[in-house]
Amino acid sequence: MEFLDYAFMQRALIAAALVGLTAPAIGIYLVQRRQALMGDGIGHVALTGVGLGFLLQSNPVWMATAVSVAGAVAMELIRWYGKTRGDIALAMLFYGGMAGGVMLTSLAPNGSNANLETYLFGSITTVSPSDITTMCLLAGFVMLVTVGLRRQLFAVSQDEEFARVTGLPVRLLNLLVAVTAALTVTVAMRVVGLLLVSALMVIPVAAAQQVTRSFLVTFVSAVTIGVTVTLSGTVTSYYVDVPSGATIVLITIGLFIVLTALATPLARKRARRAAAERERCTLEVEVPAARGAADEVPA
Repeated sequence: MEFLDYAFMQRALIAAALVGLTAPAIGIYLVQRRQALMGDGIGHVALTGVGLGFLLQSNPVWMATAVSVAGAVAMELIRWYGKTRGDIALAMLFYGGMAGGVMLTSLAPNGSNANLETYLFGSITTVSPSDITTMCLLAGFVMLVTVGLRRQLFAVSQDEEFARVTGLPVRLLNLLVAVTAALTVTVAMRVVGLLLVSALMVIPVAAAQQVTRSFLVTFVSAVTIGVTVTLSGTVTSYYVDVPSGATIVLITIGLFIVLTALATPLARKRARRAAAERERCTLEVEVPAARGAADEVPA
């Protein structure tokens, strides 16, 4: 436990816990909405914010936050009004965001694309005290939305038409999900990087779904998995001297494979039990009906 003696590792573990908490918390709604790759697209757009921060010599995290929120809103507007050409518009937004980040960084004073590496792939050991403050503020908002509005967000994620009939502000809630996902991307970019952040939004949720059935249990399990893998990946990267972002994602994938292997026999047993129950119920209905028909036959 000597790694706790170092201030940079203390900050790294705090940052890892915040990311492990927030990424699956918003990721579960993206998975329900079948928008698992939305985090990846926002990450591309956020790169323009990072480059703009370098160019204006301001905090890249806050600039990435502003640009990614604007990009997330644009994605929702394209989804509403884009119709058949929406996928092309989204593709241009994603790739234009990455190209803009590279271009702006190269134009910045003393700018070099090497500066983007810590944001593309993560560099958790370089997290500063000001980064921790920013991440705490953003993570607090993400958890407030994902936990406080979980019933409304779940309803919208499952069936927008039904949610609209019940009187929920569907478009406002969709925008809120998009903005929250954008904030989560900026929280996670220093830990796992913009290119890998989507994995931490999706894979813990997919892993939890292998062994859970209800939404609430899946939510709690996904967040627990997220915190576990980010903390264990950070400690592993410290001892093995490997990149933290890649380590966290690979551990998450490994855990998904393990849970899937464990859940498969249980799923088969559950399916056999359900089939046996259906057969029993069918017999209970058919036998009395057959007896009644026999009683009606004249002697």
